[in-house]
This record gives sequence, structure tokens and C-alpha cells, in this order.
Amino acid sequence: MPKVWIADKMSARAIEVFKARGIEVDYKPGLSDDDKLAIAGDYDAIAVRSSTTLKGELLDAAKRVKVIGRAGIGVDNVDVEGCSRRGIVVMNTPFGNTITTAELAVAHIVAAARMIPQASESTRSGKWEKSRFMGMELTGKKAGVIGAGNIGAIVCDRLKGLHMAVYVYDPFISDERASAMGVTKVETVAELAEIVDILTIHVPLLPATRNLIDADIIARMKKGSIIVNCARGGIVDETALYDACKSGHLRAAALDVYASEPARENRLFELDNISFTPHIGASTNEAQENVAVQVAEQMADYLLSGVVSNAVNVPSLTQEEQRLLSPYLLLAERMGSFIGQTMKPGYTKVNVCFEGKASTINRKPLINVMLQGLLSGSMEEVNAVNAGMLAKDRGIELMESACDSSDHFATLIKLEVEGDEGVRSVSGTLFDESRPRLVSVDTCEVEIAPEGNMIFFQNEDKPGVIAAIGAVLADAGINIGDFRLGRREDTGGAVALIQVDSTPGQEILDKMAELNHVQAVRYAELGAM
Repeated sequence: MPKVWIADKMSARAIEVFKARGIEVDYKPGLSDDDKLAIAGDYDAIAVRSSTTLKGELLDAAKRVKVIGRAGIGVDNVDVEGCSRRGIVVMNTPFGNTITTAELAVAHIVAAARMIPQASESTRSGKWEKSRFMGMELTGKKAGVIGAGNIGAIVCDRLKGLHMAVYVYDPFISDERASAMGVTKVETVAELAEIVDILTIHVPLLPATRNLIDADIIARMKKGSIIVNCARGGIVDETALYDACKSGHLRAAALDVYASEPARENRLFELDNISFTPHIGASTNEAQENVAVQVAEQMADYLLSGVVSNAVNVPSLTQEEQRLLSPYLLLAERMGSFIGQTMKPGYTKVNVCFEGKASTINRKPLINVMLQGLLSGSMEEVNAVNAGMLAKDRGIELMESACDSSDHFATLIKLEVEGDEGVRSVSGTLFDESRPRLVSVDTCEVEIAPEGNMIFFQNEDKPGVIAAIGAVLADAGINIGDFRLGRREDTGGAVALIQVDSTPGQEILDKMAELNHVQAVRYAELGAM
């Protein structure tokens, strides 16, 4: 039974989900660093919010962990690259708090435009300063949204409801998508800054977005405009924001996030035209329950059935996609494993071609398991999560191509590997859309199920070779379950794939390799299907 550690405070609904799925769960938030290190190795999965940082020593100690679930969007507190190298899936919950966070951004926009926090504080102190708090009407104004993903799209919708003209900068949405949203897409942040009266940010903190809103961008904004950031600290240059708000170039700003958190001290706090909240974008009862349930369901699906949802370091697969891809995943893994066990390591290039129906499906998971199979023969602890990264680390060049038709099959995958031994290749298809078959090896047509104990040999196409091979196996008491031969008419060579009922020892393989006209003998264990 898988075992999960909930390391941060989380809705009790998460515990209920895990238990209902037959998963053992320990709810232990708020432990000391030493206590966390002591227990991290006892679990198959860890669920966190933002308090626990899964990096360095703690991640090293989590040797059994297969999946980490973040109940929220940002994964700043998780070493995603380190997890990928260890083969750990990292999931987040991008939809559980989208409405809540979007609503906070809109609330900040309204509050900043009407100076509500400042007016509230003044009134509470016994003053009645009606003339001091002259606000900005939002109807008819231009709003700029950076990032039109899950949260940004909702913000766009809400701002349109306020009868604002909405402009968007997001290089990942198409013109058609922008048109469907009823927004105007612009090509650069600088262009957006020059147009809008209010700028709100909804992108993750990445190297490309750090200090995205800097002094130059702010200087391009209209005098009297407003900046709102409920995304991530570090996207807005706080020094530039301070200068612009103090000088009056910006009418106001509103922040829920900061470059350094918790933000107990910040120079921005000196200014009364900036309003603040303590990173409460996801802080509603509804959102906290949503993300807790979502992360528990996602982690349970992965632990029990391998379904990947909302992963940040591996392609996600719905349960339906998992069902449809299952025979392809098995075929791809067996193709990679076959080459990995019958070709000496020292690979330099991997070329994968998808033809026919295979060209229309989600190919990234297939490439991952193919690389897993290829590398697992010479490396430990390789899986579909870290295989691509490990291949890249070893200087293996990956090429991918697709063609919507195939000469002989409705669906076909071709794998070609270059390395110290030269070039090796294998092709595979599905019979009845469900049964994996190898259909060629090293350009020789030969069809066999990729399973069991398989001997692969190359030979000159001469009489007596097959009989001699059979004799060696018979003398060793090894029964042949299947035998498939492919011939190369152009070179006078042949290849054979022999499935045997028991494992041949190395001495048996050596005897076969010493036979006349035999050029190479290799062995692969491909497992049952």
C-alpha cells in the first residue's frame, strides 16, 4: 500500500480522499527540519502547500518518493529539476484556486482605483476626508493583462464585465483565442504598457519574467496609471515601483506578492498609495478545499494507476489518454529496451519517426518511455520522468519526425540509434490497435511480439546456420518458443529473433557467436505483455 505524508496544513478532505482510495496517509504539518529529515524516507509521496521546501537535504532524504503534489499553483518551494533527475513527478493544482486568485486581483484593481484601503484607514481614525480620496472610474478605461492562462483569462472576463477595454500580452495564445476571449492581443509588454490605464500580472516567476516590469516599462505607462501584482514577487522591480509611486508617475499600486516573503519589512510600506495583502490569493475556504481534494486525487491516480495530471516536469495524461496510449507506451518501451540490450552503450543520436495513426497521438510520453527503455540497460534509476534529461546530460541528440501515412501499416513507430557500434534500428506497430509487434530490425523485415527471453543474431545468409543455432540450444536444453528470420537481399545478410522459454547463459550465447557465418549474437529480456 502506498504511503503519503501531508507535510503542510491542508483541508481534511485530502486525508479523506487518500483513505477512500486505500492509501495510507500521515498528516504531519509543522515539523522541525530535523524531524522532516528523519521521516522523509518513509513515504512514496509528499503533499505540500508553500511552507515545506523540498530541496537539498530534504529531497535527498526522500529516497522512496515517486510523486510530490503541490496544493496550489507555484512550485517555487520544490526543486523541480532535482526531482526530474530523481524520476519524481511534480504535480500542482492549477485550477483549484484560479477563481479565488482572479477575484483578488480584480478586488485590488477596484480598491486601488477608488483608494479604498486608504479611505478606510482615514475614516477609522476619525477623519472625514471626502475630498482627499478622489478615485478613478473603471468603465471605459483600458486594462492590460500580462498572461492569459487559467487565472488571467478569468481576470479578462471579469474586467470586461466592468466595461473595460481589455488588452493582453501573452505570446502563447493565438489571435483566434484572443478574439474568442473578446480581448485585443499585443505583441510586446512595452506596447501594452503604453496603451493601458491599469496593468495586472498573471504569469509565473521564471528567468524570462524576473523584473519583467522594470523602470523602462513603468516609464512607458501613462501618468496616473495603476499596477497590480497578484502573481509572483520578483516580476515587478520593487525599486522601480517605489520610485514611480513616490514621484506620482503611478497613481497607485496593489501587491499580494513580494520579492522576499514573508514581507515583514519592505521599503514599499512607506508609501500610502500602495495597498498590500499578505499573499492571500488562494486564501478562501473554497479554494483551500478545492486544491486539497485536487492534489489528493491526482496523487492517488498516479500512485495507483500511473495517470499523470497537471505535472510540471512530465507530460500529463488523462485516464482516457492513458487507456488509448497504453499499447503504444508498451510498444515504445519495448523498442527502446530491445535496442538498449542489443547495442552497446555509447549512444550519440536517437531518431524517432511516427507514421500513420502514431503521428496523431500524444507522442511525448512515447519518447520518454522509449528513452527509458534504451537507457535502462546501462543505467540505474532511469524512468519516464528523468529519461529525457539523462539523455541530454549524456550528449545524446534527440530527433523527432512525423508523417501522416505509412507504406505498409496503419500505424508505425521507427527508432534509429547511432553510437559507437554504428547505427541500429527497430520498427514497431500495433495489431488490432492493441497488440505490439516488432516488424523490422536493422532494416530487415521480421515480425515478432516484443516479449520474453529474446536472442538476436546477425549472420551471413548461408545454409546450415539456423540448424546449427537450433542444435546449440537443444544441447543446452533450451526450448524455442518462436523463431523469426529476416533477410537482406542486397547484402546477403540475415537477422533472426528467437524467443526461448528459459534464460540462456553467457556460455550458450558465446557458442552461438562462434558458429560459422554468425556475425553477432545479443540477448534481451523484454518481460511479459
